[in-house]
Amino acid sequence: MASLFFKKQINALKEKVWETLWNDETYRKWTAVFMEGSYAKSDWNEGSKISFLTPAGDGMFGIIQTKIPYEQMIFKHLGEIKKGVEELKNWDDATEGYYLTEFNGTTDLIVKLTFEASPQFEEYFTNTFPKALDIVKRLSENG
Repeated sequence: MASLFFKKQINALKEKVWETLWNDETYRKWTAVFMEGSYAKSDWNEGSKISFLTPAGDGMFGIIQTKIPYEQMIFKHLGEIKKGVEELKNWDDATEGYYLTEFNGTTDLIVKLTFEASPQFEEYFTNTFPKALDIVKRLSENG
């Protein structure tokens, strides 16, 4: 397994950053760097299923492993969705975690990805995730 860490300092309260991350409208904006038209389907409760989808309905699914509002959201990835059909994968502990800490109105957003080691995935995330977090910063700071 490989792990990647990304950090972005955002001049906004953690509640605003949280809403930017998980509100449907803004979620679609910052995840568009991964795939234009991306969206998530979930009730956003800890222990609930979540699907990360493309406009064609393909994507990944998992569960919300941890949710501490305004502080932490961790997704455990379980498999892929192809043509609407879920396929479990043996991804062991593939996770995607978002951690927010605030000090004096500035929020540090840290993202930790743990996934099957693959040079192409690592390069893709290393190049793409900072762009996504730049959008989260802009949306959080400027509304």
